[in-house]
Amino acid sequence: MSEVLVLVDHVDGAVRKPTYELLTIAKRLGEPSAVFIGEAGKAADVAEKVKAYGAEKVYVVDDAQIKGYLVAPKAEALQQVAEKVSPAAILIPSSAEGKEIGARLAIKLESGLITDAVDVQEGGVATQSVFAGNYTLTGKVTKGTPIITVKPNSATPEESAGAGTVEEFAATISDAAKTAQIVASQPRKATGRPELTEAAIVVSGGRGTGGNFEPIEGLADALGAAVGASRAAVDSGWMPHSFQVGQTGKTVSPQLYVANGISGAIQHRAGMQTSKTIVAVNKDEEAPIFELVDFGVVGDLHTVLPAATEEINKRKG
Repeated sequence: MSEVLVLVDHVDGAVRKPTYELLTIAKRLGEPSAVFIGEAGKAADVAEKVKAYGAEKVYVVDDAQIKGYLVAPKAEALQQVAEKVSPAAILIPSSAEGKEIGARLAIKLESGLITDAVDVQEGGVATQSVFAGNYTLTGKVTKGTPIITVKPNSATPEESAGAGTVEEFAATISDAAKTAQIVASQPRKATGRPELTEAAIVVSGGRGTGGNFEPIEGLADALGAAVGASRAAVDSGWMPHSFQVGQTGKTVSPQLYVANGISGAIQHRAGMQTSKTIVAVNKDEEAPIFELVDFGVVGDLHTVLPAATEEINKRKG
């Protein structure tokens, strides 16, 4: 059975949930193998985690000569692993970085690329939600090695013991790949909430919050959810752009999306309408968001959300 390479999504060796989702998908296509680009000393711990989800091999690329540079060195390293292995497919998390790695890799391997897939089935048939979520299409790569970036929450991680054999891989990074260097970074303030694009539940607020996001954050914390915001809320300076959900922000596809005080313009819909279940709270019963939802509440979010939060916390004991 041919190997299927999965690029490990991690933060300083801490494996993130999309990796387990991709390993689960990889089992439909062949034999899952993880590619860890990071600190070699953390490889053993990473291998223990990914083999629980079916990784038979873990290719370790020490990032000593990669760290501090943008994207291109990772694409070169992944290219070299792929040329050695000749995989049946390559799966990459559909983050901003992941999609750029995928694009560079496709050029290097002269292969087809599918981005933002929401499902991948046997034979490499990928499902995408396109044109702001108004259409769903299926397709497959017909040239070279299929390279597919997959959105978070596209599969439920399934544990399946793999060998997790660690194999160190020495990549040779060209000078041309080191032309974009990171000279400074600003760590995000820890909130204890999940990453917006990975969260199973997202609670978002819009213009209707009036700038008061306390009810949004209270409900999010009660549900163990991430906090999102509409473009109107971001443009008003109430929330940073990193919280924006929409066509010019982040695309999310959680199990549950709760939109509060958000009208539901197409710009926002483009970033969240593939959510499995959508709930909206809005004072305007004519708001376009109600055309999209599974459940709607006509009411003031400043009254509805605190009551919902109180009831949820009460039931949690």
